[in-house]
Amino acid sequence: QVQLVESGGGLVQAGASLRLSCAASGRAFGRYAMGWFRQPPGGGLEFVAAIKWSGTSGFYGDFVKGRFTISRDNAKNTMFLQMDSLELGDTAVYYCAAAPGASWGLDESWRYDYWGQGTQVTVSS
Repeated sequence: QVQLVESGGGLVQAGASLRLSCAASGRAFGRYAMGWFRQPPGGGLEFVAAIKWSGTSGFYGDFVKGRFTISRDNAKNTMFLQMDSLELGDTAVYYCAAAPGASWGLDESWRYDYWGQGTQVTVSS
């Protein structure tokens, strides 16, 4: 069993930055692919970013356009999402998720077995 806890959300102005963290409990964190998804107000769940167990590279949803960076520290069982140049459209609840042993389809929510409770990010004008 894996438990995920997100932190770092908040209220910021457009153009600002936030860094989200996802702390994982349980063993074998280093073998999990990890991802971030978000759910905007009144909208559905959408893929933000994912990173494989090795942490050598991440990939992103099309809307990110170089503004976000995903990373992980396997020694500390933690994943991060650095969000820069935040826009009003980035307002959403952000969820981290874990996919044990997965290496493909990481932009699909069904690939993930474990989910955090979410952290709210609100971007104001």
